[in-house]
Amino acid sequence: MATQSKSSKNKSTAKGGATKAKSGAKQAKAGVKQVANAEKNQAQVVAEAAVDIPVGAVLAVTDRFNEIVEPFTGRSTAEKKIKAYRTELRRTLKRTERRGTTARRKATTEAKKTRTRVEREAKKRQRTVETTLKKNRTEVEQRVRKAIDERTSRAQEIVDQVTDQIAAIR
Repeated sequence: MATQSKSSKNKSTAKGGATKAKSGAKQAKAGVKQVANAEKNQAQVVAEAAVDIPVGAVLAVTDRFNEIVEPFTGRSTAEKKIKAYRTELRRTLKRTERRGTTARRKATTEAKKTRTRVEREAKKRQRTVETTLKKNRTEVEQRVRKAIDERTSRAQEIVDQVTDQIAAIR
């Protein structure tokens, strides 16, 4: 009996191994199917995107074109649109003119301020130079007068001495 129980254990083990093998094969087959489905879905998404992008671009261009052309399809709407463009252009032109005027005024004011400042500095320097020149001229004139007076008095002393000596000889 011991031999029979060993043999039935071997059979059940063999059956269990076969069942596990079948189960593994089924799982492998299911995994392959999932991978295949995923790849198929990914390929489908890429293909759809390849078609959708150009179609969407064409639709966007068409919409933009219609937006641009629509106001000009009827005479009254075209006139309104042109009037609106003129008004906007006038406003922009006026705004630009105001900015230019403001900039010109500002530059003119700044130039006047700079000119006034430079003139003031030049006059100040001129006064300083004139004052220094006047002071130096006065000082030189005083020195010259003093030198002339000294030389004149010295000359007079010599003349007096010579006169005295001549009178003493006579």
